[in-house]
Amino acid sequence: MANSLREVKIKINSTKSTAQITKAMHTVSKTKVKKAERTYKSYKDFMARIKDVVEDVVFKEEDVSHPLLEEREVLKTAYFIITSDRGLAGPYNASVEKALEQRIKECHKSNDEFITASVGKKGYYFLKKKGYTLLKDEPTYVRDDVLFVDIAPLAKAFVDLYLDKEIDKLVIVYNHYVNSITQEVLFEELLPIKKIEKNEKTTDFVFETGIEKTLDLILPMYVQDIVYGIILDAKTAEHSARMNAMKNATDNAEEIIAKLQLMYNRARQSVVTNELIDIVGGANQVGGDN
Repeated sequence: MANSLREVKIKINSTKSTAQITKAMHTVSKTKVKKAERTYKSYKDFMARIKDVVEDVVFKEEDVSHPLLEEREVLKTAYFIITSDRGLAGPYNASVEKALEQRIKECHKSNDEFITASVGKKGYYFLKKKGYTLLKDEPTYVRDDVLFVDIAPLAKAFVDLYLDKEIDKLVIVYNHYVNSITQEVLFEELLPIKKIEKNEKTTDFVFETGIEKTLDLILPMYVQDIVYGIILDAKTAEHSARMNAMKNATDNAEEIIAKLQLMYNRARQSVVTNELIDIVGGANQVGGDN
């Protein structure tokens, strides 16, 4: 019985240590969510303004065209998934991976019909394990405070692949941040750029180098900006998912501690009762001998 009590006490102490760690991680993630949410919302305002400018430029002339705007027969699709570098985020990574795997099974007959890439170490190793063709055979890490300079080269690589007709469609798969308790997996078709609806309040631009060269400059930048915004969105969802996962882990640990403590108290009470019975029995035995 003494050994059992000791084992229960060890479990209680180890679970308490785990609860302290998960509680601390929940607090850190909660702070990161607030910061990431502010960054994402402010960038959405910036993107709205960029979209207005692109609308004005694209609709400057009725017959304007550009390779990034024109759809073509889809022979090869690029899938770009956004995951985290670390785990302990609940279903955050698994939901994206499962969604991509399902889409590939439904839409492609062989691995030759698509190419993949990822932001986040978890996604890279998932793609590699599945044997999917990789654009870049090494992980692309993304820091918590996402910087445009980290994302721009990968986004540019996809634009170049599309312009060179090595891919015919680019789809980004990521967790969209809905609110602090909800994330939603989205498939965002980024290339070709979807038809941009004409803005009624247009600005009269003068293109000194011509509209074709202007589009060559701003449309790739526009794609990079969208990718950056999506990654900010996904990073907010990641922090939120980890915050919720750590809260659930802390709640579960505290529930286990309560059950173990009850078990310990009952076992301890049983030990004390047995000791009292032994003492009383011994005293009665001594008294009977006299």
